Amino acid sequence: MEDKDCNKCPDGKVLKDGKCVMPEVTFAAFVISLSSSALYHLGEIKDPATGKTVQDFPVAKQTIDTLSMLQAKTRGNLDADEAEMIENILYDLRLRYVKATE
Repeated sequence: MEDKDCNKCPDGKVLKDGKCVMPEVTFAAFVISLSSSALYHLGEIKDPATGKTVQDFPVAKQTIDTLSMLQAKTRGNLDADEAEMIENILYDLRLRYVKATE
């Protein structure tokens, strides 16, 4: 009988060719990582270790600004899906930031 957990990898890694490896670095994964960081600092995502939320608005704003700079610097070099993804993520994060800081 096969154990269900034998194909699980530690947090942050994925199973590829029978080995636990870091996931492939893609533009989408990088943008989502930055987005997750901003959401964490806005208090929207709980700390996985403590289960508590943290609000650090200056760090959240810096991360949103970093995404905005990345969008500007990559304009014209992204495919349609990537351009739409970063546009939608920035729109959402900006709205959340304004709501959180009111």
